Amino acid sequence: MNIKDFTLKLGYTYEGKAYAESLDCGEVDGFENENLSLKMKGDLKISITPKRDVKLSVVEIVWDRFFERDDIFFANGFQSWTLSREYKKGDNQVGLYPLAKLPVFKKFAGASGDYHFTEYGRDLFHSFTYTYIRRGDKVELMGSLNERTGYTVFYADMKENVFVASKDVDGLALKGEYELFDLFWCTGSYDEAFDKYFAAYPKKHTGRVKHLAGYTSWYNYYQKIDEDIILRDLEGLKRAKGYANIFQIDDGYETKIGDWEIDKTKFKNGLRPIVDKIHEQGLLAGLWFAPFAAQFKAEIIKKHPEWLVKDAKGKPLVSGIAWGGFYALDFELEEVKNFIRNIFRQIFEEWGFDMVKLDFLYAAAILPRNGKTRGQLMCEAMDFLRECCGDKLLLGCGVPLGPSFGVVDACRIGCDAEISFKDRFYAKLTNQEIISTKNAMCDTIFRRHLNGRIMANDPDVFFLRDDGLKIAKYNEIQKRLLAKLNHIFGSVLFVSDNVGNYDDEKLKILLESYKPFEGKVISAEFKDSENIRVVYDDGEEKTLVFNIFTGAYGEI
Repeated sequence: MNIKDFTLKLGYTYEGKAYAESLDCGEVDGFENENLSLKMKGDLKISITPKRDVKLSVVEIVWDRFFERDDIFFANGFQSWTLSREYKKGDNQVGLYPLAKLPVFKKFAGASGDYHFTEYGRDLFHSFTYTYIRRGDKVELMGSLNERTGYTVFYADMKENVFVASKDVDGLALKGEYELFDLFWCTGSYDEAFDKYFAAYPKKHTGRVKHLAGYTSWYNYYQKIDEDIILRDLEGLKRAKGYANIFQIDDGYETKIGDWEIDKTKFKNGLRPIVDKIHEQGLLAGLWFAPFAAQFKAEIIKKHPEWLVKDAKGKPLVSGIAWGGFYALDFELEEVKNFIRNIFRQIFEEWGFDMVKLDFLYAAAILPRNGKTRGQLMCEAMDFLRECCGDKLLLGCGVPLGPSFGVVDACRIGCDAEISFKDRFYAKLTNQEIISTKNAMCDTIFRRHLNGRIMANDPDVFFLRDDGLKIAKYNEIQKRLLAKLNHIFGSVLFVSDNVGNYDDEKLKILLESYKPFEGKVISAEFKDSENIRVVYDDGEEKTLVFNIFTGAYGEI
């Protein structure tokens, strides 16, 4: 593909009249009419300046590109949980499943994804912020260097043989010069291409988190935690001394999502004494927090309904299905910012935590508003969170990845792992953000290029336990597979098990899994529709082939 041979397509309206421009590459720089003017710097940096009150509707760069049968397209999903993997001709990048498209379900199932502003279809694939087309071991990468003006979505239409870079400009109010695209393009091997891209990226990985290993409470107890459970499991983690370095308290310590008062029936002494005990064991103390979410029954909704993001009809916008449904707080309101800042102050100054896992962050920017695009809102929301966290560690989750680049220290790069290896029945009735170990493993493998280059990758938990409030439904082979994949591909390694109950064999696997992976991944790809092949070197070259549905694997 010749990157200098493209067509720029603009669609816009002025005073109710629709306009369309289709410009060859050579016509873009210096283009001017009564409505707007364009400038181009380098090969792929284009800006627009309005002369009138125009409203953009379509912004696309289109290349003719013939897709060979062996061309592979990487689709980076909309946010942390969205399935991300490689696709080839004949594959189908699934969006919402049929039942989830019904209005009664779509309001909930569709809230966490991109289903209302992108296109899905057979042989039509799309990717957020960056993508690559791979043929064998050669990679052609294109990525955005600026998501602050709107999400950049790359499409590969393998039926029509076109490649498209599209800017999400929904809701944009043009004021002065506006950057349509700042794109980066390169070729090389997989690692060479991503080294080049992230070297050019303007906001760099801070490098403060290279490796975290420890405990998080969620996948054993969910919200059913209390002081006794947390202190017991903290004591159990002493068996991993010298290997574990963090202990995280997840959802369940608060009265309601959105209110964030400590539930004194569960934690009668508050959280500070627990944090002190965590520190006494030489561990970092982490806390889960969803700063923009307020569940339907939260008191904050009753007290301040004006704080909620609202749709075009003035009704609070449903932002997800968790906790029976929740709304989003509008962080653009100064009162909301002050409310959130005060909670962070409590977390860090009063309770003494070292790290926050910030979840459901996509909710900040579901709806374009105040003349800003989704991408602009999301970037500003992430900047605000970094301001609140100061120099404390930030683990992102449920967040579009581009806006998190250079802001988070670590980030979830996949959906939640399920407590059963096999997908639950509802996995095919909802969306591509649904809880699924199969999808989580795909995300872990195919987003490996982020790890250490722009953030520390959190592939979510692995399970070794045979007991607990929620018994993990894995056989021993499946447990070992998930632990192995997290070890090879991840830098944030958590279990939710009471390590105090492990037998010697389970403890041995845990300690081996907690160690930083010192080897190198050479390649990873689908061998067929059910099996993934990973080639890596940890002193000697090895090939791991596993079935994503059964967990059966072999290694040579």
